[in-house]
Amino acid sequence: MTQNSARLEKINTHFFAAYSEKISRRQAQGHDVIRLDMGSPDMPPSPQILNHFGNRITQPDVYGYQSHRGIETLRQAWAAMYARVFDVQLNPNHEVLPLLGSKEGIFHLMQALIDPGDIVLVPDPGYPTYARGALFAGGEPISMPLLAEHDYLPRFDNILADQARRAKVMWLNYPNNPTASVATLPFFAEAVAFCRAYDILLCHDAAYTQVTFDHYQAPSVLQVPGAKAVAVEFNSLSKSHNMAGMRVGACVGSPAVLDRLHKLKSNIDSSHFLPIMETAAFALTADQSWIDQRNEIYRQRRDIVSNTLVSLGIHHVRPKSSLYIWSTVPDGWTSTEFADSLLENANISVT
Repeated sequence: MTQNSARLEKINTHFFAAYSEKISRRQAQGHDVIRLDMGSPDMPPSPQILNHFGNRITQPDVYGYQSHRGIETLRQAWAAMYARVFDVQLNPNHEVLPLLGSKEGIFHLMQALIDPGDIVLVPDPGYPTYARGALFAGGEPISMPLLAEHDYLPRFDNILADQARRAKVMWLNYPNNPTASVATLPFFAEAVAFCRAYDILLCHDAAYTQVTFDHYQAPSVLQVPGAKAVAVEFNSLSKSHNMAGMRVGACVGSPAVLDRLHKLKSNIDSSHFLPIMETAAFALTADQSWIDQRNEIYRQRRDIVSNTLVSLGIHHVRPKSSLYIWSTVPDGWTSTEFADSLLENANISVT
């Protein structure tokens, strides 16, 4: 039987793929498992978004192939959202590339840019796809520790000069998965300056910028003057608009980088289903007030979990954004032991 490629041997099955099988076995045994693990929205998009999609899929002329750059109205909608939310101006023809979800673009960008031996700077802890994409391309992921004493922000002065000179890409992600920490514009300005000094592409994963609480507004790295020269930002409707299963994302910023990603993607996928793109454009430009209502539900859930942790004496920082709470575990446990015990004894799944 044909063996795995050397590239495939470098990466493991994604954590959630294996963990979901474990949960499924428990559910098959009759247990009602409370899912607090993966950041997957459990509420639908707004009724107006659902109605728009339902109307479009009944049309007979929407089932053909589409442009790899997506329809113009979708690119314009992403640009309009960036102008409205971040006061960032994007050229929809050159600075916006629709994706089949941001995860796809994150992984494929590494295949477009990284050669064997290239260094990719990744946050630790962090979303696994940053490192997995680099490994699959033959690159060398180098961890940037996210520590509590630094508010879970990497310290650029701790990156070795030799590693910085060899690095091609740096990944950042704020609001952060999994620590729920947030970044300021001065921090992003420091990141842009560091990447400019070492000729590193700065990739920012901004998936949670519209899942915020207590009047907090998350910034975009592209708000930093001159950021487009060294940075791209990944965004997604999975978390912001409860459209995770529709796989709608975008990479925005440096036109040169987007052209490379487009060149690769045009050889891999065949773009989106037209009604999904049309519905995504509608979702980005229609009444957004329902997002505040949705975020209020998340805030209430956050407070339930946070207050419970406080009552148990488990330390954490109450998050301003994202779908996560990053906490310590009780004394005497490893995080894996604690998570396994919660699943086996209380039917609660955490990561």
